[in-house]
Amino acid sequence: MNDFESLRNAKLAQVVIKGLASRNMTGHYAASREEALRIALDLIPKHSTITMGGGVSVEEIGLKDALKTKDYTFIDRDECEDKRAAMLAAYDADVFLSGINALSRDGVLVNIDGNANRVSAIAQGPRHVIFIAGMNKVCSDVDEAMKRARNVAAPINAQRFDLNTPCAKTGTCFDCKSPDTICCQFLITRFSRHPERIHVILVNDNLGF
Repeated sequence: MNDFESLRNAKLAQVVIKGLASRNMTGHYAASREEALRIALDLIPKHSTITMGGGVSVEEIGLKDALKTKDYTFIDRDECEDKRAAMLAAYDADVFLSGINALSRDGVLVNIDGNANRVSAIAQGPRHVIFIAGMNKVCSDVDEAMKRARNVAAPINAQRFDLNTPCAKTGTCFDCKSPDTICCQFLITRFSRHPERIHVILVNDNLGF
């Protein structure tokens, strides 16, 4: 990423952070993946119980690996025999980690889910939710954020999981009702009733899908 792109991202991030603040959510800007990791670890108290939804961005900044130490209780559903129990543990966790499908410049978050474990935990349950979001996820408004979630994030995830959906074959949303669809639940987070519950770390990088 060149200096002009970085400058643009830094300026745009401040607009998004202001929008998040108006919605009772807290935004942070990280100039690099390494800085994003430091910010995230500063937000997570030692000995916290932590879970996560699907979050490629969380893995890309090294956060998932950093939490697998004796200082934290990290519940990794991919390593649990009882995946349902691991997902249910999210609702009483201290911290829930997630990537984000898209967000608007004025701070509205857009997420799409297949099993709904991720969007349901974002909406209610965990004491704190921390999103890791590359600046590639920022869109002009909610309509564009929804289009990005459906036509960029969803097709890539369908391909990643080798699902039999029209978007996996064509790369664009067909508003399908395929048994494999991952566009089952849509969550638009426009305000957080609980101060300091939702944190969004905006990273000067292209992360996730």
